[in-house]
Amino acid sequence: MVRALPPIEGNKGPYLSPSLVESLAGFSAGVISCLTVHPLDLLKNRLQLNTATASRPGDSIRIFRHVIRDEGGLRALYRGLWPNLLGNSLGWGLYFLFYGNLKDTMQRRRNHGEHLSSLEFFSASILAGLLTGACTNPIWVVKTRMLERGANHPEAYKSMLGGMSHVYMTRGLKGLWAGFVPSTLGVAHGAVQFAIYEKMKHRRGDLVGGQAQLSNWDYIYMSGSSKLLAGAITYPYQPIRARMQQYDAAKKYRGLGDVLVKTWRDEGFLAFYKGWVGGFLLDSVIPNTIRVIPTTIVTFVVYENTKLFLPKLFVDEEMAHEED
Repeated sequence: MVRALPPIEGNKGPYLSPSLVESLAGFSAGVISCLTVHPLDLLKNRLQLNTATASRPGDSIRIFRHVIRDEGGLRALYRGLWPNLLGNSLGWGLYFLFYGNLKDTMQRRRNHGEHLSSLEFFSASILAGLLTGACTNPIWVVKTRMLERGANHPEAYKSMLGGMSHVYMTRGLKGLWAGFVPSTLGVAHGAVQFAIYEKMKHRRGDLVGGQAQLSNWDYIYMSGSSKLLAGAITYPYQPIRARMQQYDAAKKYRGLGDVLVKTWRDEGFLAFYKGWVGGFLLDSVIPNTIRVIPTTIVTFVVYENTKLFLPKLFVDEEMAHEED
């Protein structure tokens, strides 16, 4: 883990703490990755909430065509951007903050220079994911509902605040944390991904003379491959969570068990992979893989570079100020 640089001798300015660096790096990564691929997130959401038909070739193209033609043009592809932007930036900022501090705590209990084990990375990721999910779940409920319906729908939310108010008024606090149970199951996704990613980073770092020597290409292939492996293992929680968070969830389902039973009974096994493997290669690649892999790559490249260069930039600016 790259730590913030301590204040240099003669530099009386403050310095960035490791926790602040982790938070700023995660926040920046969340913002940039969200802005990059939001339309594909809308597409994945629509695929996951489709309970009327099985996946067919061309579903992704049909959804995009419908959104652009009937819901307000290209602008409609960015419906729900603000809750998605807030959820991603706040979520990644909190996640890396919790994750970094948990790793530090574990590292202090080990011998100097000894790497953490895969189990320790996995545990830190699980705890960080649970804490982050508890903080951000209401944002994801509103985001799911805003992506579900176009802005021209008579019952569509006009804003994120309006959406939260409606959920609270109609379903109370329980509604704001709808889908949290399957989300906790999905924490395993991040844990698996980070366990794989951290091991790859340590091994690659040992080969090139330290993690500070890793290039952006290293981060690209490590983050992409770890995301693919983790996604194949843990994806089914995502469509289940989306269905528990949609507008009419309280009318359609009695709880998590009912969602699982009805999804299996009415749509079969592949329904749990809608938006990932719709049964056809084209709709497997477009909605999820081409959405998730760039998102993950952008997130990790921005995070690692911000974490590395932000402390150096801060100290450089203080040094220049002292020289002036």
